[in-house]
Amino acid sequence: MDGQELVKQTLDQIPQANANAKRIVGLIKEGGRITGYQLSDNTFVEKQQAVNMAKQGQIAGVGIAHRGDTEYLKSIPDGSENNNLGNLPSVSPNTRV
Repeated sequence: MDGQELVKQTLDQIPQANANAKRIVGLIKEGGRITGYQLSDNTFVEKQQAVNMAKQGQIAGVGIAHRGDTEYLKSIPDGSENNNLGNLPSVSPNTRV
């Protein structure tokens, strides 16, 4: 089993993305913790809203994982480090949606 398959096994769910699904392009952080995301259409969403959107196929390239009772998004390994959530820039939205 390669590393990509091992990481995929840590995901609870890998939703099928819709044809018009958005991608995460930035991270909103508060105190070093991710609290939301900037999407490819330049909208900003809270962390739980993004999890719900991903479950509905509205965000591509991510799977759902959990820590305790909290669900969060995790990159689906695709061989590219550039699009991993941990490598995305932090953004500071003036207004949140």
